[in-house]
Amino acid sequence: MGKYFGTDGFRGEANVDLTVEHAYKVGRFLGWYFGQEHKCKVVIGKDTRRSSYMFEYALAAGLTASGADAHLLHVTTTPSVSYVVRTEDFDCGIMISASHNPYYDNGIKLLNGSGEKMSEDVIEKVEEYLDGKTGEIPFAVKDKIGRTTDYVMGRNRYMGYLISLATRSFKGIRVGLDCSNGSAWSMAKSIFDALGAKTYVINNEPDGTNINMNCGSTHIEVLQQFVKDNQLDVGFAYDGDADRCLAVDENGCIVDGDRILYVCGKYMKENGQLDTNTVVTTIMSNIGLYKAFDELGISYEKTSVGDKYVYENMAENGHRLGGEQSGHIIFSKFANTGDGILTSLKLMEVMLEKKQSLGKLTEGVEIYPQVLKNIRVKSKPAARQDEDVIAAIAQAEEKLCGDGRILVRESGTEPVIRVMAEAKTTELCEQVVDEIIEVIKKKGHEA
Repeated sequence: MGKYFGTDGFRGEANVDLTVEHAYKVGRFLGWYFGQEHKCKVVIGKDTRRSSYMFEYALAAGLTASGADAHLLHVTTTPSVSYVVRTEDFDCGIMISASHNPYYDNGIKLLNGSGEKMSEDVIEKVEEYLDGKTGEIPFAVKDKIGRTTDYVMGRNRYMGYLISLATRSFKGIRVGLDCSNGSAWSMAKSIFDALGAKTYVINNEPDGTNINMNCGSTHIEVLQQFVKDNQLDVGFAYDGDADRCLAVDENGCIVDGDRILYVCGKYMKENGQLDTNTVVTTIMSNIGLYKAFDELGISYEKTSVGDKYVYENMAENGHRLGGEQSGHIIFSKFANTGDGILTSLKLMEVMLEKKQSLGKLTEGVEIYPQVLKNIRVKSKPAARQDEDVIAAIAQAEEKLCGDGRILVRESGTEPVIRVMAEAKTTELCEQVVDEIIEVIKKKGHEA
């Protein structure tokens, strides 16, 4: 990770950590860098945060000042930006979003011309420019100055693409959608309606400050209650930029990313679609998922946390399915990034083709109790490398007696240490996690 850009872009509180000047300079650099030999074209999308409009205009100003043309998708999802970039003639794409973070945060995600996360060497060049290490970039003048274009048609093409992937009509299926007052609010219902579902939607009235607020995939309990109250067949919850999806079955039970990987992995194997017979996970995936894959004869690989690393592994090895427990699921035949709406459509496909409820489809995987707690720290490396913290982790592992695991890692996007435990009981998980966090606090690392 660099000074500004983490595993999922440049993220921080708007106009505190990530300022309008930063956005302008990112636009200035990208417009110049990709436009040295031809007229640069960049597509920009944003989520519903109040600051997203400010950053959109700043990025567009920087791009056009460097001679690039900026095409605005307006409020849209991260995967739609990826789709437009890879299917049309754009040099790169920019998504303005802080994903699941609160409304006052924001972020800038950069995508290359193939719709993938921007390569580290380009990110390094962007950061050098932000720090004033590369000198001034010339302004475009006269007819070389770039233009800004409304490009909502790109978002509409993406919606049409998703609709085209459905294998059956959704007629008669009662579906609940939690749009998190974010990017999916203007798209998800239209897609499900077009496929014939009886669609019930909540949290689809964004006001600039309510994105992710007690809603969406980070507050799945809201959708759980909604599904039960309305006796729905299934529910899907997205995050702020809709690149992740969690589901709720007909009984109101959570179907997280691990269970989604199980359901889709099993189905794809049965239908000859799991080309390498391998599913890519991260180190956060549950032991129960691996035991279920072992039963099915499906291989798996583990990467660092971040859909960026999942996709890199998939692209390098030709794997078709991968994802995170948090709901970033990648179907590499159809997308180059996690796509929440696509994930919900693929789950619908399995349900309809197998004529089974989502609850029935998840019965083959037994997920171990898992507890994850975060602690904000002054320095992530200092806290993680503290000898007493390391000793506390070792003691916790001994308590689990080999039937469970401890994972302590630094967040890639926040000043946070994440402490996770899996064990036979929730009580044991809570105990060992709290013991480790207590040592972090006693050593003075808490911010």
